[in-house]
Amino acid sequence: MRPLPFVWPYWPLFWAVELWAFYPEFRVLRNARRSGNKQDAKSLQVIILGLNFAFFAAFAIAWVPWMQIASHRIAYFFAGVALMIAGSLLRRHCFRMLGASFTGDVRATAQQQVVTRGAYSLLRHPSYTAAIILNTGLALALGSWASVIVLVIVSFVVYSYRISVEERALCAAIGEPYQEFMQSRKRLIPFVY
Repeated sequence: MRPLPFVWPYWPLFWAVELWAFYPEFRVLRNARRSGNKQDAKSLQVIILGLNFAFFAAFAIAWVPWMQIASHRIAYFFAGVALMIAGSLLRRHCFRMLGASFTGDVRATAQQQVVTRGAYSLLRHPSYTAAIILNTGLALALGSWASVIVLVIVSFVVYSYRISVEERALCAAIGEPYQEFMQSRKRLIPFVY
């Protein structure tokens, strides 16, 4: 079976949402310092390489018949598209909450304010949660449990590395205010992790 993102009438919806959801990500990448700074510790490159590998694998796996979701394909497709939209909306919310502090690479300064409003009142890294939701939705819309597993695992791995680098940089630059922020919130999943 062809994955629904490649079947009429589903493909226009999938690719429209895909373009809408990922377009802001290209702006973030464009504004990132690609040369790498010591604070970033190559976490931008880890994210780019890791997720590019995962997206390529997820799309390829989605074509393997025995790895496809066999029943309720259409329901899973629409659930995936809904997760893509939800993840992108949360990510855009995080862009607005952080303002100029939201960068594609890790940059921290002593003058930087710790944001505690919006999604940041619940989590330390809601934008990474949003990215994981977005990636999970894409894989689910592809209609393959194997694609979901690949994208979820790789997303958690690359964003966990970024979180460790980012928290180290923010603690060094901001100090106690960020340490207090870390103690009062979970990283990615409210009340869990």
